[in-house]
Amino acid sequence: MIGTRAAVLAAGVLAACTPDETISAYADPGAVYRLIEVDGAPAGMQATLSFPAPGAVRGTGPCNAFTAAQGVPYPWIDVGPIAATRRACPDLAAETAYFAALEAATLAEVQGGTLILSDATGPRLVFRRAAD
Repeated sequence: MIGTRAAVLAAGVLAACTPDETISAYADPGAVYRLIEVDGAPAGMQATLSFPAPGAVRGTGPCNAFTAAQGVPYPWIDVGPIAATRRACPDLAAETAYFAALEAATLAEVQGGTLILSDATGPRLVFRRAAD
């Protein structure tokens, strides 16, 4: 029993010491990315995304603020589950599609002020860093 506790404690300590390999390490934690394109077309909605801390994702959809976790190493991304506030608005269908696209993204690319989230079909969501 003591050996098991020691092993669990050691694993926790080692995990805490490992560097952040998620997209959070490659994107400025103070940056807010604004959605500009969905599936090759102008976004047509207000939405944001940020990576404020290792493994953390925050943002807004057209209606609600959200938070989620992500823990796979860059350039891969795995966002979810998304926890959002529950305000209704006329753009709720667009927001549902945005959240689904975020959760479906498997690859991320940060190039300067541009963030691209893709899945097996290609680029899905393109964001541009908001001006400071």
